[in-house]
Amino acid sequence: MVRRRKLIIAVTALGAAAAGVAAWVAAPLPASLRDPGPVPSVTLEDRNGQVLRTTRSTEGSRGGWIPLAELDPKILQAFLAVEDHRFYVHHGVDIRGLARAFRDNVRAGHVVSGGSTLTMQLARLLRGTPRTLPGKVSQMLWAWRLDAHLDKATILEQYLNRVPLGQGTAGVAAAAALYFDANAQQVSLGQAALLAALAHAPSHDNPLVSPQRARARRAIALDRMVALGYATRGDAGRAAQEPLLAVTRPGPFLAPHFTSRVLQWAEDSAVAPVGEWRTTLDLGLQTELEAETRHTVDVLKDRLVAHAAVVVIDNQHGDILAWVGSPDFFADTAGQVDMVISPRQPGSALKPFLYGLAFDRGVTAATVLPDLPKTYQTTLGPYRPKNYDRRFHGPVRAREALGSSYNVPAVELADRIGAGSLLRTLRTAGFTSLAHGAEYYGLGLSLGNGDVTLLELANGYRGIANGGMWRPVRWRVPSEAREPIPAGARQFMSRGAAALVVDILSDAIARIPSFGTETPLDFPFRAAAKTGTSRHFTDNWAVATTANFTVAVWVGNFNGRPMQGVGGITGAGPLLHRAVLLTARRYPPGALAEPAAAGLVAARVCRLSGLLATPDCPGMDEWFLPGTAPTRACDWHQGGRIAWPTEYAEWARQDAASLISSESTDPGAMPRGSREPTPFRILTPQDGDRYSLPVGVDRRYATLALRAAGSSGAGVRWFVDGLPFTGERWPLAPGRHAIRAETARGERDEVRIDVR
Repeated sequence: MVRRRKLIIAVTALGAAAAGVAAWVAAPLPASLRDPGPVPSVTLEDRNGQVLRTTRSTEGSRGGWIPLAELDPKILQAFLAVEDHRFYVHHGVDIRGLARAFRDNVRAGHVVSGGSTLTMQLARLLRGTPRTLPGKVSQMLWAWRLDAHLDKATILEQYLNRVPLGQGTAGVAAAAALYFDANAQQVSLGQAALLAALAHAPSHDNPLVSPQRARARRAIALDRMVALGYATRGDAGRAAQEPLLAVTRPGPFLAPHFTSRVLQWAEDSAVAPVGEWRTTLDLGLQTELEAETRHTVDVLKDRLVAHAAVVVIDNQHGDILAWVGSPDFFADTAGQVDMVISPRQPGSALKPFLYGLAFDRGVTAATVLPDLPKTYQTTLGPYRPKNYDRRFHGPVRAREALGSSYNVPAVELADRIGAGSLLRTLRTAGFTSLAHGAEYYGLGLSLGNGDVTLLELANGYRGIANGGMWRPVRWRVPSEAREPIPAGARQFMSRGAAALVVDILSDAIARIPSFGTETPLDFPFRAAAKTGTSRHFTDNWAVATTANFTVAVWVGNFNGRPMQGVGGITGAGPLLHRAVLLTARRYPPGALAEPAAAGLVAARVCRLSGLLATPDCPGMDEWFLPGTAPTRACDWHQGGRIAWPTEYAEWARQDAASLISSESTDPGAMPRGSREPTPFRILTPQDGDRYSLPVGVDRRYATLALRAAGSSGAGVRWFVDGLPFTGERWPLAPGRHAIRAETARGERDEVRIDVR
């Protein structure tokens, strides 16, 4: 009796619910749903208000409402084939399609199909229902209601004029104008198939973001059209060969990679892409860097270099000032590949993050690291790292090891610290592309064997310049009515460790053993710079950060083809140098904080042992985090000879003699195994050098580094035209000048230069 009563109550409740749903479905539609309404549009501007791109022209060619009867029939056929081939059979909800989607999702273990009909999709567009289970139920109810009050033609017209198709477009008319410079009243089979293919994931599959995915989705759409009899196999084959994009554009389409990414960010977020958006981009700088990128590729084409990319970030706010994803966006299908956000191996460009972590773990810039043959046992087998020059350099201080980018000491440091700790630091520094575990990368992570993006690298170096603090980049100028400044900050290395890394990367003398005395990493103002090259010379990177901005460049080939004889100094380096100078013309580089300002303390150490210098040592001043300066006096130098520690004795006996050469010895340091110190001399400038005042650069930044090296190294007094000069950089002045350097021991050298 009780069961019967419960059954009656349940049936009554279900009947009441069904009656309520039926009454709701039968009720007239709100008038707002029947009106076409305005078509959303967005105009992207640079930071100064210059129009970069618009998703609809003022005449409405990229928007507006087109009646169904005026649309090309191929568009209707393509959308029916891809999205809802049973559209004319069901009544808003396709139960068979939902069951099939449920089965496919269970088999895959994740959502691969939603089973939504065109009517359900229209309900979501009209009502803004979320992509959740309750949202799906709401879509179904509204789909039944729409189908009860609107004929199929009206539903199709509403859907095709509202469906988002990527890059801020709403409706097939806007998308056809943007991608093909075409009118939706007349499109080709391939264009119709591509429009329908975009409905699945418009922000990720559109041809301005990923030509590969767009082409693959178009092929699927064409296959479905053939299967349903909307196209012949021959027509579909020819349609598959059509270009994805129009060659010419009817309106402003500037900074294409950047604006494409901005619209994708907007579509992926809760910010609706409507109205005028003021971005952070500087169109003037962007245009100059695009020209420099094309010039670089043209110069290096004989060395099998076809592509390059540049990104510039303001250090204070993280504003993206320039974004060049490829030399020519419309050159070919590869032109749309955006190397600012395409992960590749950065090589040695990751080493500063390793050394910053090491400095926070007690290693100092004077710590001697072994650059000796060594085999590491890893999960993937024995690993024996080698240096870029295929030589071993014996004992090297951390400053020299990082400045000259030696591989072997970096791997030793990673082995001591642990690949897991390095990976955590890199992820905290914003390298989210490093998605695998520490065992996957192993010790090779210290040499950049993990894929990262150019944007991540630039923002990571920006974090180093900002005292080891990561913050997100910003692509839109904030205002009261728009989205707020990106929040969030993470400390990935201490302020002192970051200051030490910056000091080393801006130390031209520390680079000399590997790169020589003149490199593209030298600027007329202080900048911390680093290069990186991946295995097999497929990717070439260079980064420079000043107090106010960071520039990162990539040179290589999209398809991974190795370059010929192109390294960081010859490939990405020259492009970086020009990009930094162009940026400095518009944004003062500022003065990088001195180590003392970050709390570092100085101590005089031996250039060879890194211990406290004695009168027998070739000494130099070094910076240390508080409490980490050496307390032991050097015992390597005894009576004018070097008493090698046991671990270096064999290396000194076998290899030291071959390493005493002009290109491998650190000027100012005692050559390995020699008895006499290197003669004191001026390193820069060289006698007879001629300089020109750089055009367009503020005179404050037109300076010349004064560097000397030899037996005394530090403690040098400088004289320019007979007058004492204090400081590391002398402001260039027109005329002929005599520059003299003297030490307390009476050593001296003099050079003469001309400045025009």
